[in-house]
Amino acid sequence: MVVLKGIPSVLSPELLYALAKMGHGDELVLADANFPTSSVCACGPTEIRADGLGIPQLLEAILKLLPLDTYVPSPAAVMDLVDGDKQRGVAVPVWDTYRRLLHQVVSETPLEEVERFAFYERAKKAFAVVATGETALYGNLILKKGVIPAELLQ
Repeated sequence: MVVLKGIPSVLSPELLYALAKMGHGDELVLADANFPTSSVCACGPTEIRADGLGIPQLLEAILKLLPLDTYVPSPAAVMDLVDGDKQRGVAVPVWDTYRRLLHQVVSETPLEEVERFAFYERAKKAFAVVATGETALYGNLILKKGVIPAELLQ
């Protein structure tokens, strides 16, 4: 637990450090409990553990600190449903939660839906992958870091 004023306590020192080191365009993956985090991180990204925490809880805390990229069509991406789940009409209510939290800090921007294996490849190029305890199906989320205007850094 972080005990600093203004820092959400769900953000670990490791996650804070990763957020601070990320540059414009770097991506952070918030991985659900079924995501192959350790395998993906064997290819390069830093693995950060946040077991027991849900992605909405972490997302809300992260968005207080991390500027999102405003130079791309969408600074947030989810893993798209596989064809069989689309045909069965599987609902993904956690995406509505993500949209609500994202819209509190950025204008109406759609979630980018990335095909499953393309999502894995993108995750391998991420700055860090946060392994969470999220159990919602298709709960994985990628955030692209933006810039903080110079006047806000003073």
